[in-house]
Amino acid sequence: MLKRFSCLAVLLLFLPGAALAQLGLPGVPLPTGGIDRVIDRAMGTVEPVVFSARELTQLRAGRIEKLVRANPKLLELTADGYPARRGEILMFEPGEPALSGLRILGFRVLEREAIEGLDLPVTRLQLPPGVRMREVSALMDRAAPGVRWTPDHVYEQAGRAPSAADLKAEAAPISARVGVIDGAPGESQRVAASKGFARGAPAPSNHGSAVVSLLRRAGVRSIAVADVYGTDPAGGSATAVARALGWLVADGVKVITMSLVGADNLLLSRAVAAARGKGVVIVAPVGNDGPASPYAYPASYPGVIAVTGVDGRDRALIEAGRALDLDYAAPAADMTGFDARGRRIRLRGTSFAAPLAAARIAAAIGGDWRAAADNEAIDLGKKGADSVYGRGLLCGKCR
Repeated sequence: MLKRFSCLAVLLLFLPGAALAQLGLPGVPLPTGGIDRVIDRAMGTVEPVVFSARELTQLRAGRIEKLVRANPKLLELTADGYPARRGEILMFEPGEPALSGLRILGFRVLEREAIEGLDLPVTRLQLPPGVRMREVSALMDRAAPGVRWTPDHVYEQAGRAPSAADLKAEAAPISARVGVIDGAPGESQRVAASKGFARGAPAPSNHGSAVVSLLRRAGVRSIAVADVYGTDPAGGSATAVARALGWLVADGVKVITMSLVGADNLLLSRAVAAARGKGVVIVAPVGNDGPASPYAYPASYPGVIAVTGVDGRDRALIEAGRALDLDYAAPAADMTGFDARGRRIRLRGTSFAAPLAAARIAAAIGGDWRAAADNEAIDLGKKGADSVYGRGLLCGKCR
């Protein structure tokens, strides 16, 4: 029974906030206070359980399946098992001959736009009636061979904010503005700018509030937040994240932390590359699905600073995922932040390592931030850079 309840707790820990409210918990009565209370009560049994890579992989698959089942009109699974917006694909400069061929097959152009700040053209198409995402490749090869396209994948927040605790004093001030792509913070976490990129956004979220509070804890004073989740069950799409990136770039932000994970997506990869081409440093976590999980994106894109998490004893989190090229570690457990209602809460997840690493990079932005980060990083594990801790621990005193 202990292990079953622990699995439930970890599953809840990793679910995106918008999805949690819809799933319900068959067989588990919700006490007053709802999901957060269930997580609080479960946390005491989570850390003693050591999950195998196979168990974490199974948890990931079950979590994604439940998310899609809870939102069948908005989401569906792609051929590679990731959630995406139902009935829509994204194309890049398809040309009129390709569009004509697709129209004959029943595709319909929904929107054409150039994403602000990135000069990135995107065409959004609706699939023919009855066509599933897994059937699109064959149709595209037939009607528009060679044209690049992608599902509009949906990205998960890489951590949860589960329980109450104390918060330490803030660090020395950092003047550089840091951008956040996540949910919006509550009123207790004031930011310099905020904009929504999903239905109902900006909407206060525990996850976004925790990320912002950690940036403040690490000394960041100017924060711009792009809410890509809002109240939309299909929030966190590649389109929303790309638009958020463009808005932050246009705002002049030079360091962006995005605590979300998901599939390799052509629109997102192009948006990240365009932002990096404008001198922006992007920081992202490796996720919480364990070392056997697929590579996490956007953390695995070239040039993105991939961050893993450690606990209070500087041990790598057992649930930490992986990236193609791991850069740094940062605290991700045995520490505190604020939720959307301004309550002090205990945190766990690689989501919370990313903003701390971003803060240290922001402290040196405008100069050789890489050299500064490398000089600050505390070597853990094997000597030198490795696949568990990257180039070392940043912001170790930021707990």
